[in-house]
Amino acid sequence: MTGTLRFLGSLENPEEANIIIVGAPMDFTVSYRPGSRFGPEGIRNISYGLEEFSFELEKSLEEVKFYDAGDLELPYGNVEKSLELIEKAAEIIVSAGKKPIFLGGEHLITWPVIKAVYRYYPDLVIIHFDAHADLREEFYGEPLSHATVMGCVARYIGGKNLYQLGIRSGAPEELAWARKNTHLYRAKVIEAIPEVIKSVGNRPVYVSIDIDVLDPAFAPGTGTPEPGGISSRELFNTLYMMKDLNLVGLDIVEVAPDYDPGKTTVFVAGKLLREALLIMDK
Repeated sequence: MTGTLRFLGSLENPEEANIIIVGAPMDFTVSYRPGSRFGPEGIRNISYGLEEFSFELEKSLEEVKFYDAGDLELPYGNVEKSLELIEKAAEIIVSAGKKPIFLGGEHLITWPVIKAVYRYYPDLVIIHFDAHADLREEFYGEPLSHATVMGCVARYIGGKNLYQLGIRSGAPEELAWARKNTHLYRAKVIEAIPEVIKSVGNRPVYVSIDIDVLDPAFAPGTGTPEPGGISSRELFNTLYMMKDLNLVGLDIVEVAPDYDPGKTTVFVAGKLLREALLIMDK
């Protein structure tokens, strides 16, 4: 692990924590603008501009037992080795009975985390927030890409265990495959979440939030911005609606601070992380 800065309110001892935050600063397969490797550091930096107390949840980080472990030291450019290290870190966390929260980094970091979580929760459900379907089998000949990540997940755990919200971009074959194999809600988020919650029930849930589910007006600091997304308020309200689900893991990915001159995106991501910690602490 690298880095000394921790997210606001982190415990000093991981043994005392129920939730472990890990940064995965990898952006080796991005298809447009790189820079999401700086996402975890950016989110931690702005956390000290947030309150520990959430007005909406009426709860404080002081009440949450979580530990920020810092960033994984990944071998730059080595995709497969990096994914192995991410999966190993997730395995350590889940095997200890703790909940993982991973900060990207590109969306491909979700794939090894889910593999580790799925071993302990074989009836796992994924709720995926994104602008892009990410269901390709390969991208420019590469089977491991931020454009194939949810395809990897769906083919591994079963597509009907994947709920995709906010999707408004992708190839025609992705849409056709999703219609047959996943639960894909085109451009819908807050309108769709009640149906998803009802369908999921008490099953364990892993949530993956690609920050580009938001309209670029609310999250310009990302590698592949896609106009026509939701507002940050809609995303927060959706998260609050999920507070009674059995959340066993979460990630926030594709935050790229270099394209975020006003720090808008990292502040949204930082608050999302705070609210997620408060909701997952049960």
